[in-house]
Amino acid sequence: MFSWFRSLALLLPLSLLLSGCGGTYTWGWYVISPNLEKGRENLLFLVSGLGHTVAVALCAITLSVVVGLLVSLAVLSPNRFLRGFGRAYVEVLRSVPMLVMVLWVYYGLPIVFNLSPSAFTAGVLALALCDSAFQAEIFRAGIQSIDRGQHEAADALGLNYLDKFRYIIMPQAILRVLPPLGNQFVYMLKTSSLLSVIGLTELTRRANELITTEYRPLEVYSFLVLEYLALILLASWLVRRLERRMSARDGARPYSADAVGAAKPA
Repeated sequence: MFSWFRSLALLLPLSLLLSGCGGTYTWGWYVISPNLEKGRENLLFLVSGLGHTVAVALCAITLSVVVGLLVSLAVLSPNRFLRGFGRAYVEVLRSVPMLVMVLWVYYGLPIVFNLSPSAFTAGVLALALCDSAFQAEIFRAGIQSIDRGQHEAADALGLNYLDKFRYIIMPQAILRVLPPLGNQFVYMLKTSSLLSVIGLTELTRRANELITTEYRPLEVYSFLVLEYLALILLASWLVRRLERRMSARDGARPYSADAVGAAKPA
């Protein structure tokens, strides 16, 4: 449970080493020292960007999962038009660098669609668009990993297309794609730092703003590294815990076609 605390503790020797090394550089840890009033103010200023970082990641991953699932179903559809659209969507969006998409959405939408999104809205949309292509591939792989016999058995039971996916295919597929979905959420937390270029006051933006007034980039960015490290380790721990709980809870549920058929009333 506290493995991420132990990981943070491993950085203490490194911090001490950096404090004693560095040639002629004079360290200025006072800028973020909790023992000084100014340091405490700076620390609170830096941490104040945490809300936007987490909110952007949660909103973007939620939107990208929904869009990615729909695109994956289109890719697997027997309809040639939907299948072609899904494949084109995936290939185009996963080829665009995320920073480029952020800049295009923020500066392009007001011109192309006569919209003026806030930095938060533009950031969520840009990150979700890029990530949805990868989510689509994750869901596609998860759905295709289900044994073909499950499809055939569900058809033999007389389940329609929606019931087959609802009761048989998707529950099994979700369990298989949960680890990569968790990894994508962790990745989204890190890539949210790109939104600092459009003025969103997340963690990286706060660090850049503080550097312009304190002129201590190394000390401030060192604290920024610790912020992201603590955040990512905590998110990873929560994802692993969710995986274990879902596996334990869903292990006995009748997701296979045989189990559903046995539970189905005659």
